[in-house]
Amino acid sequence: MKKVNHSLLGGGGNALENRKLLNFWARFAISVANAITFLVLLYLLFYSQVQETSRDLINILTGAYVAVLAKSTDYWFREKKDHEHEEEMDRVRNGNNTKD
Repeated sequence: MKKVNHSLLGGGGNALENRKLLNFWARFAISVANAITFLVLLYLLFYSQVQETSRDLINILTGAYVAVLAKSTDYWFREKKDHEHEEEMDRVRNGNNTKD
């Protein structure tokens, strides 16, 4: 019996589980980076002394990041097809339950 060490970043389970974990952490990191960028833009817009010409650019970027955050929220909270889950179910249906 093979001992499998699981970790939060992948590398211990089968290839499909590793890919699921790495995809999750990549998407999570991108979402956090988007949120931090939005907060920095808000800080610059409301709490920092910025030249008038730059203020217009910050206003435009803040508006664009509202759409980015809406898409990010939509990704995390809507029902969606998980390709890795479908791949695992196909493997189970075909009788190939072996761990990679």
